[in-house]
Amino acid sequence: MADHILMADNYSIYVDKISENVLKADFENIDKETLENAKNRILDLIGCSIGGADGPGNKAIIDLVKSWGGKEESTIFVHGGKVPAHNAAMINSIMARSYDFEAIGAFVDDVDLPSHISVTTVMTALALGEARNVSGKELITALLIGDDIACRLLAASNFGFTLGWDGNGTVNAFGATAIAGRLLGLTQTQMQNAFGIVLNQLAGSFQNIWDGSLCFKLPCALSARNGIFSAELSKAGWDGPRDALFSKFGYFHLYTEGYNNPEILIKDLGKRFYTEATFKPYPCCRANHAAIDCALKIVNEHEVDIGNIEDIVLKVPPRVRDMFVGQPFKIRQNPQIDAAFNLRFCVANVFLRKKITVDHFQEKLISEPGISDIAGKVQVEGFDPHEQNKRVAALTVRMKDGKEYFSQVDYPKGGPVYNKLSYEEIKEKFRWNVAYTKKISENHAEKIIALIDNLEEVEKISELIKLLAVD
Repeated sequence: MADHILMADNYSIYVDKISENVLKADFENIDKETLENAKNRILDLIGCSIGGADGPGNKAIIDLVKSWGGKEESTIFVHGGKVPAHNAAMINSIMARSYDFEAIGAFVDDVDLPSHISVTTVMTALALGEARNVSGKELITALLIGDDIACRLLAASNFGFTLGWDGNGTVNAFGATAIAGRLLGLTQTQMQNAFGIVLNQLAGSFQNIWDGSLCFKLPCALSARNGIFSAELSKAGWDGPRDALFSKFGYFHLYTEGYNNPEILIKDLGKRFYTEATFKPYPCCRANHAAIDCALKIVNEHEVDIGNIEDIVLKVPPRVRDMFVGQPFKIRQNPQIDAAFNLRFCVANVFLRKKITVDHFQEKLISEPGISDIAGKVQVEGFDPHEQNKRVAALTVRMKDGKEYFSQVDYPKGGPVYNKLSYEEIKEKFRWNVAYTKKISENHAEKIIALIDNLEEVEKISELIKLLAVD
């Protein structure tokens, strides 16, 4: 670490290049696959914000933000009403994060990194895009610039869970700041200052999830709000630390265990745009998904008498076993969060209900005795470290009559390469979220899909936004 601190001046040029790219990156350099990914993520995140509109705790923060008033710039999705852009981005991000259902997974040079970037970047781009009434093409360009920077920051570092920082509150903030800087038309110096300003607002603790706190939704939302604020403050004349990334007390030295691939920050910058590429089929932590796929395979292939289950052995990588999802299942203050971040609940739910949907994460169904009975029989064990890939799961169900059922999943559904969700499945997921809340009409839902399909041709993003409040 000391060597890195001494070398920091050698890397300050990276911040200059990144700031320059924010302003100069061109839509014409976006390849077709990346463009389609961006549009799919916009559809997915909008759907998750609709589905999560009434998630636990959301009404309280929406009422609070509306009570603050302020300039009417951007729409609060589903609930309606306009508030300052930074507050709309925050609220819409919270709604989209509510059921942990949104697109995730930074994908950089064929490496899948844990992240929840899109829930910040998409909502930042939509809120400020509405306020500036930009075109669909400029919205997509700004979004991909922000995605790219956040993904590169993750790939450059030794980011992990050991320090306790939630990346939703760190790298996401830099991505949001880049989006805001682009849409606000900052100069290169102002962009550099905006990154320095947002450095003062990075935060987010994984303790939120360990404790099942509503605050698990805050880091991504505060990143959206703070990114816009930082760009606006820079444009108003404030400056910030010159090198927000590599300086002695910059991002890498305060929030990571160091950096092992700094060159990724500028490799093919402006020519290649890294994004998230995993689309979730289930409304819960991605670390649960391989286990869910295992359970679904068993219940779809066998008639399992749940009353005769002796025990269930779930094997996952040690890293997953030792995460918050490996905790014993218990219901605390926020049952939905306790369930969404718990392997035992998700497996039990599949055996009891033969599927897993947002409906199952409501308190009444979480509290059914049958769930606790089955969850109590699930033993979570760790594979040997060298076995399989990092998200593999294997499930063995032992019955009281001696029968056994077994399944194993190497790549959970929805991944960036294997077992991908199709575009049709992403659209169906969107429609399901709309149907779940029943607040956006089917007619508006189909218009939203059609607009996003051709978003690069839309002249004013307000055409899309006006469809996102209650009909």
